[in-house]
Amino acid sequence: MPERELAPYAARPQHSRGRRHREAPPRGRSEYQRDRDRIVHSTAFRRLEYKTQVFVNHEGDLFRTRLTHSLEVAQIARSVARSLRLDEDLTEAIALAHDLGHTPFGHTGQDALNDCMRPYGGFEHNLQSLRVVDLLEQRYAAFDGLNLTYEAREGILKHCSVRNARALGDVGERFIKRRRPSLEAQLANLADEIAYNNHDVDDGLRSGLINLDQLAEVRIVGRHLKTVLKDHPRLAGRRLVHETVRRMIDTLVTDLVRASAENIRRHAPGSIEAVRRAPPLIAFSPRVHEESLALKRFLRDNLYRHYRVVRMSTKARRVVVDLFGALASDIRLLPPEFQARAHDDAPRAIADYIAGMTDRYAILEHRRLFSIEET
Repeated sequence: MPERELAPYAARPQHSRGRRHREAPPRGRSEYQRDRDRIVHSTAFRRLEYKTQVFVNHEGDLFRTRLTHSLEVAQIARSVARSLRLDEDLTEAIALAHDLGHTPFGHTGQDALNDCMRPYGGFEHNLQSLRVVDLLEQRYAAFDGLNLTYEAREGILKHCSVRNARALGDVGERFIKRRRPSLEAQLANLADEIAYNNHDVDDGLRSGLINLDQLAEVRIVGRHLKTVLKDHPRLAGRRLVHETVRRMIDTLVTDLVRASAENIRRHAPGSIEAVRRAPPLIAFSPRVHEESLALKRFLRDNLYRHYRVVRMSTKARRVVVDLFGALASDIRLLPPEFQARAHDDAPRAIADYIAGMTDRYAILEHRRLFSIEET
């Protein structure tokens, strides 16, 4: 969207707070387009193709991965950004980068790595995503990381303790001052919620771990399923699932646009700085918010805690814990570039190495370290 069409409360690339390392302005694209392009071309982004969303990568070719999830988040976020006259490129950049620091094996991997790192400051994937774009990507001659704009970096950092925020400089200030990020960042966060709830429904049904009869008891699903069957009485199978999920996403997106526009109208922020001082403005209506929470609870109880998912999660946790223990016992087991970092902070270097692994690489590395058979 041209800058002249942006709302006064939108982030504007010409007024960015800048980058950590000064660079010449980009030619033929905005500062936020440059952020987006750097993320797409990063190694960490490509790795997302083989990192788990819910199901471990080898369990099926058609299940969501962190990469497909990030693309779906970006599509939803960009569509809403256009409706609200926000900067679409910044919104897209944040959406594409939000999971760059995620471990292999999804939240199971994160929890296991956090337990291993607890004596050394812990591990949190939002902080790791920021660490990836600030330090760990090694692509440019003049600086480490991707050197993203302040606005992209603050959007990646969705939540943070005050203790950690104090060590992050300007990007951590809002957690100390209890301020909000840009509307583009708020939007990317809720687009993430829309995408993972609805697409986990799709993946859960594909896997056979949950079924439509169970889901029909959840209000937002049951309502749309009933409408689909009324409109198309003979529809069944995958097309019935896709049509139901499609309508659920439409309801959530439409409600998000309507409720957020009303919040913006009521608070009338005249600039991005006014947005930072306001309460959260990107939000669902109370009714749809409650329906979304009910769907989350259903997925937690019936999918994420399904015994087959728990069994695979237990195996995945063992891989992460074993890897950390072996590498911590002898840093010579690390690849050379991580050995060099380990001289300054061995636990953090090990966490960086493990967090950067794909599911299948972690499984292979575990085999290399713990099996004497030739690999």
